[in-house]
Amino acid sequence: MFKTTTAPQDALILQLVPIVTQACEILRVEYQAYCAGGAFDVERKSDNSPVTQADHRVNEFITLSLQQNFPQIPLLSEEGDNTERKQWQNFWLLDPLDGTKEFLHKRPEFTINLSLVEGAQTTFAILAIPAEQMLYICPKQGLPLKFELQTGQWWEYLEDKPSTAIQIGLSQTSQNKPKYAEYLDILKQQVEIVEFKAGSAYKFCMILEGKVDIYPRFHPTSEWDTSAGQCLIERIGGGLVDLKGRPFLYNQRNSLLNGGFIAFKNIEMKKLAFHALGLMANIP
Repeated sequence: MFKTTTAPQDALILQLVPIVTQACEILRVEYQAYCAGGAFDVERKSDNSPVTQADHRVNEFITLSLQQNFPQIPLLSEEGDNTERKQWQNFWLLDPLDGTKEFLHKRPEFTINLSLVEGAQTTFAILAIPAEQMLYICPKQGLPLKFELQTGQWWEYLEDKPSTAIQIGLSQTSQNKPKYAEYLDILKQQVEIVEFKAGSAYKFCMILEGKVDIYPRFHPTSEWDTSAGQCLIERIGGGLVDLKGRPFLYNQRNSLLNGGFIAFKNIEMKKLAFHALGLMANIP
């Protein structure tokens, strides 16, 4: 949960919030146009995942804005060129539209994920929910912030009281994958659980809002899907780790694809999540 606070004076936040705010507006307009049923470009990538005109337009805007404001920092984007990434120590990592499938199914859970990677670690992040006109920000130091675009109100993270039931974040398609059913069945034998289904990195924001305690993921994501969310939840004492318990590192492998992971709100939730994982017959 969050408590109201005054506007930050952090230079990086002040530079980036106007950029991401405008990107949110571009994406909101695109979403409204798509929902209205007019002509809308949707293509398929080589891996058969969808990419839309909205992905491209937000990517173009943020790419140009970052180049103008931070010419010395390269950008690794889902919709950009990454052939030189192995040479980069510090870089921006961007998913201009995380949750394209949610967008196309007219579910407003899509996000914009922007983070700064230094070495192999994410040191700063903004995770935006355009449909809610909300930005979640992890500064280089201090607790996460939330910025409400419509009112201009700033909020600071405040640890909330634990809920009686353990809240499990799941993707919209998890019911089609047997590993999730097995994992949930094991958890149900230990504790009372409530399922929270949503797309994209939206679930990381819901960890901050006290609506998700554990987010298991057994099917692939990419580095731009997890970097911003990992930064935010690590800052509140939680984390995002692979299925052997190791935090994700960035731009260290030949592939940008991630394996499975467990995201958790705090250490108690991590212990519970991994206890259930250890009882699974076939850990992925």
